[in-house]
Amino acid sequence: MTLTGALLIGQNTVTRPETFQALNAATGETLDTAFSCATADDVRTACTLADEAFDTFRATTPEARAQFLDCIADEIEALGPTLLDRAHAETGLPLPRLTGERGRTMGQLRMFARELRAGRCLDARIDEALPDRKPMARADLRQIRIGVGPVAVFGASNFPLAFSVAGSDTASAFAAGCPVVVKAHPAHPGTSELVGRAIQSAVQKCGLPEGTFSLVGGPDYALGAELVKHPAIMAVGYTGSRAGGLALSQIAAARPVPVPVYAEMSSINPVYLLPEALKNSAESLGTAFIASLTMGAGQFCTNPGLILALSGPDLERFCQSAQEALKTAPAPTMLTQSIHASYDAGVEKLAGRRGVSLLGRGPKGDASSCQAAVFTTDAASFMQDPIMQHEIFGSCSLIVACPDLDTLLALTRSLEGQLTGTLHLEDGDIAVAQTLMPVLERKVGRILANAWPTGVEVCAAMVHGGPFPATTDPRSTSVGTAAIERFLRPVCYQDLPDALLPAGLRSTNPLGLPRQTDK
Repeated sequence: MTLTGALLIGQNTVTRPETFQALNAATGETLDTAFSCATADDVRTACTLADEAFDTFRATTPEARAQFLDCIADEIEALGPTLLDRAHAETGLPLPRLTGERGRTMGQLRMFARELRAGRCLDARIDEALPDRKPMARADLRQIRIGVGPVAVFGASNFPLAFSVAGSDTASAFAAGCPVVVKAHPAHPGTSELVGRAIQSAVQKCGLPEGTFSLVGGPDYALGAELVKHPAIMAVGYTGSRAGGLALSQIAAARPVPVPVYAEMSSINPVYLLPEALKNSAESLGTAFIASLTMGAGQFCTNPGLILALSGPDLERFCQSAQEALKTAPAPTMLTQSIHASYDAGVEKLAGRRGVSLLGRGPKGDASSCQAAVFTTDAASFMQDPIMQHEIFGSCSLIVACPDLDTLLALTRSLEGQLTGTLHLEDGDIAVAQTLMPVLERKVGRILANAWPTGVEVCAAMVHGGPFPATTDPRSTSVGTAAIERFLRPVCYQDLPDALLPAGLRSTNPLGLPRQTDK
């Protein structure tokens, strides 16, 4: 497939005189193809088409939407190496990583297709009439969940496939019966166009209204603001910086009709090295920590940015092991020059905080590479300085030494909300872990044992969310089958004739949905 640089507005391709070009992440050189910058009118057109498509799209059967999701996955697969090569050039991510991410992207599309076929996500409930109940009869009450309306999705920088144009936000919105308008990330417009054309093709092949999907792009932040402001948009999916997520949330809240923004923003993912585990495995834990920290240049929202342990010789052995592993740690290319600059600025800022010491730096690499950095501090300094809790997007982490378990618990209570919390423990640490668990459950969306937080399995039980500032809504997840719940709302039907009920609530249950029934 040849890139054109066009916007994808419904089934139309639109070009504009104002253009921009992507950069090769590794070399900084300008890549081929000039990409059109969308105008405010383009955004309005895309949103209007989405609004016009909504009633038709949400009325499709779960099977029809499942076939649509499967078709998108097939169309992405058919792009072959063209997609991977372009994503590699625009992001600097290695081809094996991108191959895996493409598989994850197709896998989550097909996962939502299976969820639709199972019918559980629609949560059909029936309380049949009780006309003879005393002292008051009960009406016939039936409930099902329907799509909220058109959804705006913002492509993420660090996952050009799995959290971008056809990523989890888009897949779950489509599964809910919601048209999607995607704002492509300006760092990988070619990757976005290729995937966008795959979705556009699937819309046509499945006979869906053209407004089911549109793709707009451009480097201007005002474009995203226009998208969130549009009255047709009923929810927003976003993965990115805290500043960006908060800005979109403020715009959405200030609308005449406010809408939810499901923003995944900032997390340093505390890792607890409990006493027995640290005593018996300090060296191996130190090596594994650096491997997790430097994976993918640390450009994961679940990167282990904070290590917590009790002071003493065991923690010193861990630090020595980590320091040694840093000497040969990889220095991969970062996604963009601006992300690289922000990383360097964050490392410099942390190095200047009172009470912070440098444990070590990894190899420097070339100008666009991520030089890993690990710092140490004490619990008192950490709790007195909120800056130490700020996420540094890249391979940077802070090791905090606590004098005792009470301090460790107090520090945990002082933490901001996180995506993950990890416990490295052995049988002798269970009592300590039991004291931490109630606090961690209030602070994080996923608790791990004896693992590292990098890597998010796409499955029914996964939660990729957490209390603020990890996300703007701690009740939600952006990964796993429960992600669809963000874009559904319940509707109750009281005493309606069968012919007026949604198919899933009719007496004959033609869709074969699982239903909760109380007679």
